[in-house]
Amino acid sequence: MNEYDEYAAIAAIKSALGEELSGKYTDDQLLNVIDMIWDFYEENGLLDIDSDEDMDESDVYDDLITYIKRMLKKDKESGILPEHIEPIVKAEIEYENTLDTLD
Repeated sequence: MNEYDEYAAIAAIKSALGEELSGKYTDDQLLNVIDMIWDFYEENGLLDIDSDEDMDESDVYDDLITYIKRMLKKDKESGILPEHIEPIVKAEIEYENTLDTLD
């Protein structure tokens, strides 16, 4: 099983965003978003082994985007534009999906 690697996630996000968009953000800014994603997972019980697998992924995704936007709005120094949040989150989730699942 491949383990989650923040630096690999950052590289995957930058690759997915393309040169122009990824060049707007530092690794630390992207890592801040990654941390927020995982905070959301933890706060919503999505990291629990026995979490509900029947949850509607689109609802979770929409809630995640809303959560990240709210958190970044509070973080005045994040520097991430609201219109770039969804592509960054989508790229991070795509990275997560490349990791092996438990057998």
